[in-house]
Amino acid sequence: MTKKQISREGFEKLEKQLEHLITVRRAEVAQKLKEARAFGDLSENAEYDEAKNEQGILEAQIAELENTLNNAEVVDDDKISINEVGVGSIVTVRQIGHDTIQKLQLVGSTEIDPAIGRISDESPIGKAVMKKKVGDTFIVEAPIGELEYEVLEISK
Repeated sequence: MTKKQISREGFEKLEKQLEHLITVRRAEVAQKLKEARAFGDLSENAEYDEAKNEQGILEAQIAELENTLNNAEVVDDDKISINEVGVGSIVTVRQIGHDTIQKLQLVGSTEIDPAIGRISDESPIGKAVMKKKVGDTFIVEAPIGELEYEVLEISK
């Protein structure tokens, strides 16, 4: 299985989230199960069924986070190139034929936040800009057709 790249910050955020689920949420769900069992007959106990469902969802979230962390390749800031776009790069691009300039940061799929310009390396624009250098142009397949961009700057 190919390791997914993730920033140090993103990795640490996921670790904290996992720790919270294991130490806090598991205890909360266990308490709900204990309280629901006290209501008696489990075959007709809606509280117990709800707590069991919540436990199943929680355990799935924990398993997914553990899998993500175990299969992550952390990209440290000192490994981010300013010569070629990669995960962690902050890239300034301009759409050809428009004056619009965008500043985007390529991040792993677990760290995306389009509102602040953090896009996945697996998104259409993310895939297209990977490995590009300043001055390179690239084409993005979009629902409205092909969009052409130019790389103006790469930083970290």
